[in-house]
Amino acid sequence: MRKRIRSVARQYLAFNQHSRDLWIADQARAIPAGSKVLDVGAGTCPYRELFRHCDYKSQDACQLDERIHPGYGVIDFVSDICRIPVENASYDVIVCTEVLEHVPEPIRAVEEFSRILKPGGQLLLTAPLGSGLHQLPFHYYGGYTPGWYNHFLSRYGFSDIEISPNGGFFEHFGQESQRFALLLSPRRASAGRLYWPLWAVATPVFGYLMPVLCAAISRADTGREFTVGYLVKATKSAG
Repeated sequence: MRKRIRSVARQYLAFNQHSRDLWIADQARAIPAGSKVLDVGAGTCPYRELFRHCDYKSQDACQLDERIHPGYGVIDFVSDICRIPVENASYDVIVCTEVLEHVPEPIRAVEEFSRILKPGGQLLLTAPLGSGLHQLPFHYYGGYTPGWYNHFLSRYGFSDIEISPNGGFFEHFGQESQRFALLLSPRRASAGRLYWPLWAVATPVFGYLMPVLCAAISRADTGREFTVGYLVKATKSAG
């Protein structure tokens, strides 16, 4: 019961992460057992269990001490994302989620993915279309669009490019509605206790009711031009 409640809460109050996780899980189930999978920028390695039927390896720019950063994953390849120490055409799948905004040269990273993947291999890629600053000072870009993915993935030998929006305007609005309530918190606001009445009124409405309402009417947004980001799947061309 608790698991079900947590799942519903994530669906409405953390839809960005929730939808992305479901998408990766769906893709993982379709990957043949024994496939070689490289999780690039893996961090806490949240998808390791999804690929337990595969030969899963992780890469990141550093290996943080789990005693200081609890939950940080074991990283197999500590390297620059543009120079990963693996052989050409050596992996069947590359997973890279919410990483490219932290890469100074993301186009070179796409070129590196192409080098590593076998012909016919799959790239599973996500990055924000819009987000607040985070992991500073290592936040270099935002605004990754379908045009960007199509242009640079095609340039570096990818085809069958599938690009799906992760939510639309209403889900995005619901996410920012929660942020509105959070920023009013007296613990964060400079005015301190003067914000308590406003925060107490805003939190139930903007923190909980609005995200649920936005999810309920999300189908009304058919264009999906306003989204938190895209879920991208591409295949390394045989050539």
